[in-house]
Amino acid sequence: MTESDAVPDVGTVLAGLFRHHQVADLTLPLDETLPCTWPGHMPYRATVWTWFADRPDDPQPVHAQTGGHYQTRWLVVDEHAGTHLDAPKHFVPPPGSGLPHAGPAGAVGVADVPLLAASGPAALIDVRELDGQAAPGQSPVITPGHVTRFEAEHGPLQSGDIVLFRTGWDARYRPGPDGAAYGADVLTTGRLPGWPAPEPATMELIRDRGVTCVGTDGLSIGPAEGGAPTHLAGLPFGLTFVEALGHLGPVPPRGAFFLFLPLRLIGGTGAPGRALAVLPSPSAGS
Repeated sequence: MTESDAVPDVGTVLAGLFRHHQVADLTLPLDETLPCTWPGHMPYRATVWTWFADRPDDPQPVHAQTGGHYQTRWLVVDEHAGTHLDAPKHFVPPPGSGLPHAGPAGAVGVADVPLLAASGPAALIDVRELDGQAAPGQSPVITPGHVTRFEAEHGPLQSGDIVLFRTGWDARYRPGPDGAAYGADVLTTGRLPGWPAPEPATMELIRDRGVTCVGTDGLSIGPAEGGAPTHLAGLPFGLTFVEALGHLGPVPPRGAFFLFLPLRLIGGTGAPGRALAVLPSPSAGS
């Protein structure tokens, strides 16, 4: 095999994509004013550890620590804060535990997931018409019919595709009291309907197509009234989920490349990370 026949490495391929295509950031920001975590879970916090000079009179006193005058913070962050990946062990108990649904996938944490497990050609399925079409505290259902209608128009899902559900839910990810509509008013007070979410049969159909990663701009891949069945239709079979995406508007139904890289947390049930889409060039469809 000559040098020209060699398969390029991942870095070379990605460098080419980034150099010649626009890139859309699909990541929700993390901030203490935003509804970053599942209601009732550990909230996101960022605390100043050292600053450039002593400020003992601040409401939170800070000091220039030994070793230099610089700024750094320490974080309290849930593994499933903001835009994040669900590893199989998030819902699958460990093998040998004797618990329901236990199996080999229960030993697969986020650090064990292959580097590009959540990366590949994007198939974006727009289900925004479902928003609000459920009782308070429950999610509208993304059915297998939503997937097959997409396939009829845009071609069948293929092994290696990343299915992205655009629900429009990320518009509720707002600071302050307005952010209650993102999660608390669905899950805590039960005042509002939840985000559209696929039922287990939908996940099974996607799985049968050979897809191994599904993303959503909803708060969870599972419905508000109970996420376990949908998660268990995928995670024990090697699927991963990317939840709480944002700003999917620039992503077309076909032609973009999705990339999500989570933090490499040993034993992690999931991890936040950065999600992006490499968009097709304007001439791609001409």
